[in-house]
Amino acid sequence: MTVRIGYKASAEQFGPTELAAFAVTAEQAGFDSVFISDHLQPWRHDGGHAPAALPWLGAVGARTERVLLGTSVLTPTFRYHPAVIAQAFATLGCMYPGRIILGVGSGESLNEVPLGLTWPEGKERFARLKEAVQLIETLWREDRVTFEGTYYQTDKATIYDKPEVPVPVYIGASGPAATRLAGRIASGFITTSGKQDSLYRDTLIPALTEGATKAGRTLDDLDLLIEMKVSFDTDADRALQDTRHWAALALTPEQKSGVEDPIEMQRLADALPVEKAASRWIVSTDADEHVERIKHYIDLGFKHLVFHAPGPDQDRFLKLYGEQVLPKLRALT
Repeated sequence: MTVRIGYKASAEQFGPTELAAFAVTAEQAGFDSVFISDHLQPWRHDGGHAPAALPWLGAVGARTERVLLGTSVLTPTFRYHPAVIAQAFATLGCMYPGRIILGVGSGESLNEVPLGLTWPEGKERFARLKEAVQLIETLWREDRVTFEGTYYQTDKATIYDKPEVPVPVYIGASGPAATRLAGRIASGFITTSGKQDSLYRDTLIPALTEGATKAGRTLDDLDLLIEMKVSFDTDADRALQDTRHWAALALTPEQKSGVEDPIEMQRLADALPVEKAASRWIVSTDADEHVERIKHYIDLGFKHLVFHAPGPDQDRFLKLYGEQVLPKLRALT
């Protein structure tokens, strides 16, 4: 099985200019893709960033030549009307044919509630996501689209600049319903590493298979993408301490529920011990250990690994990982 190797541009941790430079370095280091999240607000206030993904993708496309570029993930249901996202990604697809991926998800209140939006229950968020993807793909496929959905409407709308190479839609999920949807209608599936193994083995992969089967497809028809959270350095303590910036990822859903202020999220995260902050990450100075633990996800069926490093020195990570880990990983596949 051929495995793609990607780089996660941490929009919550770095400003747009730095991130663009990292993307160029990632391409030079041999990475196959670069993905950026689309946050209005970061997980922490001090040292946090939140560059807009859409203009960033356009700028980075112009500075790179071959890497795939996409969102992991963008929410096309609250801050954006789905038709605006259809237009934006059609434009990107025209400019960088075959290199653009639209990764979507049902969203987080951290990004929407500060705009005065009412945050609905999961059932409505899922329904909005499903309808938004339907509208986006209809606009890419047809002209003068009159769409009468439960949440979104268009009246004889046309996307006039459509790319010759279709833009694939990937759906990000961590639960069975959205995962089944990805299996049924999406070109790819996005999730993150570092959770209980049973989630992937017993919930997500079976749900993805079920959705694909209902659509007459198999998992071979989808790109299974997973964000690999890795902290690698020659200094073990540095690799451990680097995870502190992302301690919010180790908070439980109950701890994060209803928290829309980065200052409060930061307070909760900073109260965690560093060992807890590191629990979502593969933290090791041993390249062989990284390869062995990453191989487990490949064995589960994931074939597009997007590496997210937590430290402040991303150039150091790209150099070290590119030299010591990626060659061994590619040798496996």
